[in-house]
Amino acid sequence: MTAKRTASKRKQPAAGILLRYRDKDTAYGVTRETTTRLAQTLGLSETQVVHVALANLAQQTLPRYAPDDGPLSDGQMAAIRKLVPQRGFVSRKKRLF
Repeated sequence: MTAKRTASKRKQPAAGILLRYRDKDTAYGVTRETTTRLAQTLGLSETQVVHVALANLAQQTLPRYAPDDGPLSDGQMAAIRKLVPQRGFVSRKKRLF
């Protein structure tokens, strides 16, 4: 028994991007043949290969933490120095010169 879905129950297509393969492999693009070879080598579909590549690029490129508030103020540094004993500490810079 195969009933057709009504228009309201049909799955909406996901928003996608157009991927245009390059004529030759470069640092910023690959050919369809390269994607196919990667898929066969890894045992994945071509779509999965693209997702893996994007996931690896995101992991390498995007920060994994929230940006900080910049350098510490003089007051914050003074508070740290007060809490942490400074006796006997010689900075690397002073040791080198």
